[in-house]
Amino acid sequence: MNKNYYAILMAGGVGSRFWPVSTKDFPKQFHDMLGTGSTLLQKTFQRLSLLIPKENIFILTHEHYNDLVLEQLPKLRQHQVVLEPAMRNTAPCILYASLKIQKENPEALMVVSPSDHWIEDEEAFTKNVQQAFDFCQANDALVTLGIRPTFPNTGYGYIEYDLDSESQNEAIAEPIEVHAAKAVNQFREKPDYKTAKQFIAAGNFLWNAGIFMWSVTSVVKAFQNNQPELFKLFEKGISSYNTKDEVNFIKEHYTKAQNISVDYAIMEKSTNVYVIAAEFDWNDLGTWGSLYDKLDKGKARNAVVNARTLVNNASGNMIWTKNDKIVVLDGLEDYIIVDKDEVLLIFPKAKEQDIKTTLQNVKDQFGEQYG
Repeated sequence: MNKNYYAILMAGGVGSRFWPVSTKDFPKQFHDMLGTGSTLLQKTFQRLSLLIPKENIFILTHEHYNDLVLEQLPKLRQHQVVLEPAMRNTAPCILYASLKIQKENPEALMVVSPSDHWIEDEEAFTKNVQQAFDFCQANDALVTLGIRPTFPNTGYGYIEYDLDSESQNEAIAEPIEVHAAKAVNQFREKPDYKTAKQFIAAGNFLWNAGIFMWSVTSVVKAFQNNQPELFKLFEKGISSYNTKDEVNFIKEHYTKAQNISVDYAIMEKSTNVYVIAAEFDWNDLGTWGSLYDKLDKGKARNAVVNARTLVNNASGNMIWTKNDKIVVLDGLEDYIIVDKDEVLLIFPKAKEQDIKTTLQNVKDQFGEQYG
């Protein structure tokens, strides 16, 4: 494997829309959400390790989850777990990890990947990342993977790319292959339904999957140019990174960082941004509904994880339990049924976006320990 290939695996989110399985103390990336025998974190690590040396994969997470990471990835060394003392969105932690990697290997090429996405075709994923690495090796470029939209989804951000990318940038050293890297015109916010239909009709819009590739030189320069205050804050720690002094520096300075996503911080402000249309199926597993869409279903269109079911006149339900529990359903349609320890959730799928609010109501009435 190429020793210059690195990965940053983002594993710090809470995933509150997957409550009651996903909680603050045990978020969804540490669960086997699909009943495959591996957690989402483990599956993502395995997928990245097809191309990236395992010792070059860094896990970015909150310090609260350090033990969970090491328990689920026991061959990981402690220095590969990059800990945030506070949640500050994706830009500060990516800059922090990038400076650590740059100090270790100035020739590094990096992929940044969420830990909670589901990608079945790992061969196609590896091919696309390799395409991006080859492109970034030859060019000063920030590359993202985009997903070809299959319907006018209003829950995703979109990437608009230049249909005539091949002729538009003389600074590119490598020719841009058809269906490979396309110059990004702009990132678009989550649209309403009418606008999403227009995006799809235009033919040059992709869903933003939040998967990024770049050389460590390019991404550090992008932060330096577009987020000078954030860069100066973390630049102070360069002498301490990868040493015993790093923990103290981060504890003292990390909370001073601006709460900002990497999209807003550098991707939307840079002019050297490119997108590759992914050749693999993708699901961001953000809600119970997205999990339902991903799972196999029988004639009654019920999706089941871990449970044994007896159903009558019940269809379109998402059923998730632990320990092979027997679930009997009669006359229930299009519901989310989740049995987790002391909490039983029975909730209409059509209202799944309200689960986050419901969680807060549960904590207010019964205590923080249930969230």
